[in-house]
Amino acid sequence: MPVRAFVFDAYGTLFDVHAAIARHRPAAGPDADRLSDLWRAKQLEYTWTLTLMGRYEPFWRLTERALDFALARYPSVDPSLKPKLLDAYRELGAFPDARAALAALKAKESPTAILSNGSPDMLAAAVKAADFGKLLDHVLSVDTIRIYKPRREVYALAIAALALPPTEIGFVSSNRWDVAGAAASGMTAIWVNRGGAPAEYGEFAPAATLKNLTELAQLSV
Repeated sequence: MPVRAFVFDAYGTLFDVHAAIARHRPAAGPDADRLSDLWRAKQLEYTWTLTLMGRYEPFWRLTERALDFALARYPSVDPSLKPKLLDAYRELGAFPDARAALAALKAKESPTAILSNGSPDMLAAAVKAADFGKLLDHVLSVDTIRIYKPRREVYALAIAALALPPTEIGFVSSNRWDVAGAAASGMTAIWVNRGGAPAEYGEFAPAATLKNLTELAQLSV
């Protein structure tokens, strides 16, 4: 069955989660990249842990908390950078291939959406900074149901918003665990494997694996 609409993960797929540290790498020093990796890892860990406990806190709060942990782990990074890093994260830079991919899908009249753990204000700021507003039909946040990915209820938000059978919705993410969650929900999951990571979650395999978003417009699944 053809894919008629495309739903994108935001952070790590459309928006580069390491763009915040990239803006301040000289000031952050030699541990800049290690701090950024840990910041992202803890951010995700907190979403999974809270969801398993049946609790919820907004993604922005978890993002700040994760940065606090990373700064404590790497004291060589000046903690006074925290406000600047958070400001940069709120308006993350998009990957170079993101705009062209969204524009190509809109040219084909394919509905497009974001489905993200991000808080609504975070997503609004990032979409505005990237000037993606006219390229997206929906920007959906887990905040409406207060549950994080990869719970099935999250993917159901996109299925309901697009009013299509899940197999007709292509869910695009660079996070393999997110791809697995979408596949388990019946969506046509597409993995953007930018870094050449090894395959995992074999029982929830993607319908297609891409090296970048540029390949998406030519995709036939």
